[in-house]
Amino acid sequence: MKICHVITRLIIGGAQENTVLTCRGLAELGHEVTLISGPETGPEGSLWDAARAAGCKLIELDSMRRAVSPVGDTRAWRDLRRIFHKLQPDTVHTHSSKAGILARSAAASAHVPIIVHTIHGMSFNRAQSGAAQWLFRRLEKRAARYTTAIVTVADAMIDQSVAAGVAPRDRFTTIRSGIELGRFRPQPELRSSLRRDWGIADDEVVVGTIARLFDNKGYDEIIRAMPKALERQPALRFVWVGDGARRTQYEHRLTALGLRDRVHFVGLVPPHEVATLINGFDIVLHASRWEGLPRALVQGMLTEVPAISFNNDGAPEVVIDGETGVLVPYGDVDGLTDAIVTLAGDPELRAKLGSEGRRRCTSMFDWRLMVSQIESLYTRLSKAQ
Repeated sequence: MKICHVITRLIIGGAQENTVLTCRGLAELGHEVTLISGPETGPEGSLWDAARAAGCKLIELDSMRRAVSPVGDTRAWRDLRRIFHKLQPDTVHTHSSKAGILARSAAASAHVPIIVHTIHGMSFNRAQSGAAQWLFRRLEKRAARYTTAIVTVADAMIDQSVAAGVAPRDRFTTIRSGIELGRFRPQPELRSSLRRDWGIADDEVVVGTIARLFDNKGYDEIIRAMPKALERQPALRFVWVGDGARRTQYEHRLTALGLRDRVHFVGLVPPHEVATLINGFDIVLHASRWEGLPRALVQGMLTEVPAISFNNDGAPEVVIDGETGVLVPYGDVDGLTDAIVTLAGDPELRAKLGSEGRRRCTSMFDWRLMVSQIESLYTRLSKAQ
């Protein structure tokens, strides 16, 4: 098949990692794959090198930008339609909000037979204003009219989309976001050396977070939970992996609270290094205000590290409360504090939850299974034409 994937930008992030792995897997299966993305990256880092190694054709579309611009977006739509006319793909598969809205419309205009869109996280969500939610719901409904099938990375995305009237339930299918299982495995021999690099003792309890240092990623809630958690469990240390526009602001807040020395900022690292760093964690904490299915939780569990998360969006589909980690009601900072303290004080419980987390995630999140399911979807849709 001739397949074209489109995403707004190739920063280091879950949707982007998912897309690059999908393109790589489809190319390895013998399909003719093209990946189109805008050029922007930023403090979140870039996946362009990984995309270049994926074995697919790459098109950097300068007109595709994340910020809304009537003139620029019209130019991007025209550029996409021109590319689709030239490539004549059997399937166009879009990812992320901007690319999903523009490229689906352009593909329909270019008479592409099959148009698929993946929802990695809802474009309208609780972190937005009411006006923004209304606008994105309307845009998603319109784009769904010319979408053959909609893939979601979690069942929760289907429920939310159907409730919002985006499309009927039978237009959706869940395909879990795939991860390279061989990279994420427990390596206990790395624990001490990682902690030495971080200035953390072996008998301290590390709560690790892997996320952009940006709004809505949960750092505000984590900082609010920290004082009481440290008061009750002084052995706690926090390690944050990632970078972003809010780093300086968070550092100032931690300093004002007298907690700066309790947090180690790893900064931005290539995705393959994340697999190593998790071996220094005792707990993986994800407090994002909205998400599709948090890959960081899955990556932690594959490394036998138990998880703590708010119970929003797709998180309850991977964090099974009391079995693979602890779920906290959304926005409940006191609950977040209690969960941190409970797991920090019980190494046997952490080991039990981590072991079960790895067992479950190994069977659910293999990236090759994801690629196989996507290929099967394309085949089924093609036969139904």
